[in-house]
Amino acid sequence: MTAPLSDPSTSRPSGTAPLGAAPRARDLGIPFDGEPGPWNAITDVPGLEVGYATLIEDGPVVTRTGVTAILPRGKAAAGSPCAAGLAVLNGNGELTGSTWIEESGQFQTPIALTNSHAVGAVHRGIDRWMAEHHPAVAAQWMLPVVGETWDGYLNSINADTVRPEHAAAALDAARTGPIAEGNVGGGTGMNCYGFKGGTGTASRVVRSGDDSWTVGVLLQANFGSRKELRVAGRRLGRDSQAPDPMTTTDWFERDTASPAHAVAGAGSVIVIVATDAPMLPDQCRALARRVSLGLARTGTTGSHFSGDIFLAFSTANEGGLGSRMGAGGVVIEQLAQVAWGSMDPFYEAVVEATEEAVLNALVAARDMVGRAGHRSHALPHEEVRAAFAS
Repeated sequence: MTAPLSDPSTSRPSGTAPLGAAPRARDLGIPFDGEPGPWNAITDVPGLEVGYATLIEDGPVVTRTGVTAILPRGKAAAGSPCAAGLAVLNGNGELTGSTWIEESGQFQTPIALTNSHAVGAVHRGIDRWMAEHHPAVAAQWMLPVVGETWDGYLNSINADTVRPEHAAAALDAARTGPIAEGNVGGGTGMNCYGFKGGTGTASRVVRSGDDSWTVGVLLQANFGSRKELRVAGRRLGRDSQAPDPMTTTDWFERDTASPAHAVAGAGSVIVIVATDAPMLPDQCRALARRVSLGLARTGTTGSHFSGDIFLAFSTANEGGLGSRMGAGGVVIEQLAQVAWGSMDPFYEAVVEATEEAVLNALVAARDMVGRAGHRSHALPHEEVRAAFAS
């Protein structure tokens, strides 16, 4: 975990890094719309916890990968259902448990993000962790939610380095508060817009009179071609002087990795949207659909080779959406919901937080050398600062 991202004693804006900490996108002068939460992170949603297992090893097997765990209501309530909905921009990817979410509009396990070939190990790790910590839930049935993106450029993806215990470690490490970004967890070996990518997060506060709710986004950014990247409307990707070795042909012509992943724009992005506002499953689906608009602000057009899958859920209505049966076989539940006519501020929050989460991932990421000497360069901070200097 990192130090807090906002400190009242420094009088710095919410969502920026304290003095001496690694900068986030706002610290480089990028303008953003909307009001972020105190940490400008998905953990601004009350009770939500995030944990990482980051695997970086050299030697015979070069490892640049990991696991990101999200517990919507924290470890103590890991088996409590949340209303949920899915959206897909391009389907070249995987999110387990999605058919049940489509069927029932809910899920009741932790969420984990990892690399494409580690889905099974992480799925099993969640099963084991739930059996240990929530045996009553695990004894019924388990449909863990595990998403993936491909890190085979930097990581030895076929080496089975991610094991079930790494998923358990990420779950055990989950905490609220500020969270690390960039080369951490499932985002460790990922690339975005021809730069080093990875994990990014952001949040927005929706206010109405004396009431307020939070919309948080966490994403695993591994998508887009260099020429596409736009930052607040400026074509920083096209104009960048940073090398882009992923677009050259030599690495995959001599490699065993699939040539499809050398296509500009190939990769994937998994986006998780959380809110404490009371939402029905169809409203969660509507939130998930707005993720594409936030991604588009950063330039992507949704490559054929990219798996762009989005999950939105609400932590409100705890205790509802269950599978209980009464003595007569029928149970009636009542759920609160935001009126459909009041959804626009939440749509706006999703778009704004998604855009900022992508740029936070790019700004937080650092240069990385991986397997076979493959190199990924970070987005140059000086180019961003220069673009937005007054």
